[in-house]
Amino acid sequence: MYTIGELAGRTGLTVKAIRFYADRGIVPETGRNTAGHRVYDGDAVARLELVRTLRALGVDLATVRKVVERESTLAEVADAHARALEVQIRTLRSRRAVLTAVARRGSSPEEMDLMHRLASLSAAERRRLVDDFTGEVFAALGEGVVRSVTPELPDDPSDEQVVAWVELAELTQDDGFREAVARMAGGFVAERPEGLRPDVVAVAVMRARPELDPASPEAGEIVDDLVRYHARERGEPGDPERLATRLAEANDPRWARYRELLAVINAWDPPQVHAPALGWTLAALRASTGPDHPAHSISRERWKPIP
Repeated sequence: MYTIGELAGRTGLTVKAIRFYADRGIVPETGRNTAGHRVYDGDAVARLELVRTLRALGVDLATVRKVVERESTLAEVADAHARALEVQIRTLRSRRAVLTAVARRGSSPEEMDLMHRLASLSAAERRRLVDDFTGEVFAALGEGVVRSVTPELPDDPSDEQVVAWVELAELTQDDGFREAVARMAGGFVAERPEGLRPDVVAVAVMRARPELDPASPEAGEIVDDLVRYHARERGEPGDPERLATRLAEANDPRWARYRELLAVINAWDPPQVHAPALGWTLAALRASTGPDHPAHSISRERWKPIP
């Protein structure tokens, strides 16, 4: 038998804490000694050690009582508590993502409120938000394209993925961004009657030569070849202005940022950076087709489609 002081020494709990648990019947006394003081047996030691562990893990007192009284098994309580903690962890991660983004960007109170609401969305709400964006902007490009631009935040995201999700979700709510991406997607759909996208962006990136002066004859030959390629894809005479419009739409820095965030959320490899190549191609196009270029007055026969 142990006095309450001896019990405190064995368990590391205070006398006051043990009295608290004893008064609530969680660790009942075994009896009284000759001096009239409470005494406890070995079962009380085991109970108190279990109580101390459960309380340290954040289990509420009512649940602790059910465990020690065997009304609930330890496995059941552990499972329920683990699931509750998972919800709390996700909530804390979302809050940290918002605070991190606010600190980095110096956001206004209105922006912070929007980020907080986006970070707090349920999985179903996130899906609706994404479907609303991709359905409005990319549906005409086909299911394959929609899948390739759809963020899928995992059930157990990393802190980096949560931060990326908040920024991407905020970006999809920007009307200017939605309109710009819709123009880009619509432009690609309009390139061919059957609505198939010619891969002019990939070809432009592949053939770009940023080390060359965009106004040089060599650069002019490269963009002439690209205009002819574009003409072949469309089945019409070359149109450098139209090609420049398509490339400028694809070169929107907000779209580049969306692709970066998408890769983080979906745990993909970082996307290829297109901006330097597209910027050079646009400069070369303007230099080659501008009014001051010697070839400007030449008939557009120079841009007949490549057979």
